[in-house]
Amino acid sequence: MNPAPQLLPAPRCGLPKPLLPEEIDPIVRAALHEDVGAGDLTGDGAVPDLAQAKGTLIAKQLGVVAGLDVFLRTFVLVDGDVVTSKNLNDGDAVTPGRKVATVTGNARALLRAERVALNLLQRMSGTATLTAQFTQRVSHLPQVRILDTRKTTPGLRIFEKYAVRCGGGENHRIGLYDEAMLKDNHIELAGSSIEEALKRLREHVGPNVRITAEARDGKEAQAAIQGGADVVLLDNFSPLQLREWCAPLRRLAQELGRSIELEASGGIVLENVRAYGEAGVDRISVGALTHSAKALDFSLELEPLRGI
Repeated sequence: MNPAPQLLPAPRCGLPKPLLPEEIDPIVRAALHEDVGAGDLTGDGAVPDLAQAKGTLIAKQLGVVAGLDVFLRTFVLVDGDVVTSKNLNDGDAVTPGRKVATVTGNARALLRAERVALNLLQRMSGTATLTAQFTQRVSHLPQVRILDTRKTTPGLRIFEKYAVRCGGGENHRIGLYDEAMLKDNHIELAGSSIEEALKRLREHVGPNVRITAEARDGKEAQAAIQGGADVVLLDNFSPLQLREWCAPLRRLAQELGRSIELEASGGIVLENVRAYGEAGVDRISVGALTHSAKALDFSLELEPLRGI
């Protein structure tokens, strides 16, 4: 019996749409509350309440910027009269010494917002930069895409997945609610075969939800294809094992009249991602993009403004 016709969501790739205030504000407000609390003891005690200042955001490392709107919005949430401007857009490359943005307004407000704004920008830009490094390693393989995972910082997923897109990567499922992924724990707890679990899952989600099935060896990968998975995640396969299995798995899918994508995951780092890409997969998912990216360094240079 042929599976029902499917219309799966398009891949989440390319530069993302700008983050909206309703997406930014709850996260930033919580971060400001954590940092400022009842007030900035130092800034409020040492700086006159009417003092004005200008802050210039300067890149200190080579990388890819992500989170500029988040950075600037943080200052506006502290004081709606702060004036902001930017010289670059998210997804642009930055070099050391580049002046990226400015904020002008009440000096106390700039001091209150500074650390939260920098923390978020540096984290997001670090993720974008690491993603760009991974995508560059497989840029000679146009069919291979670099994807993130759900291994994100709690509360910051929307920012970190946005940053992945800024770095040229693709978003995997956003959460448990938008795509299905059948993993080994599901199989164990379901108490059934991969094929039977996939059949039940497809009946539950319908034909237009992408289902990824994790496989720990070639036999499980074959079962995933036979069960109707849209993506087979070949977990902890070596590049050599992938070379051995990709072609026969695609032949099996063709014989069944099905379209599948093959994904590599597990133990993939910058040093070996090219070998994984050249092994014949379509997708490479890398948890490190969001859980291990090093912050990209920026500084905010503040100067007083006289006579305003």
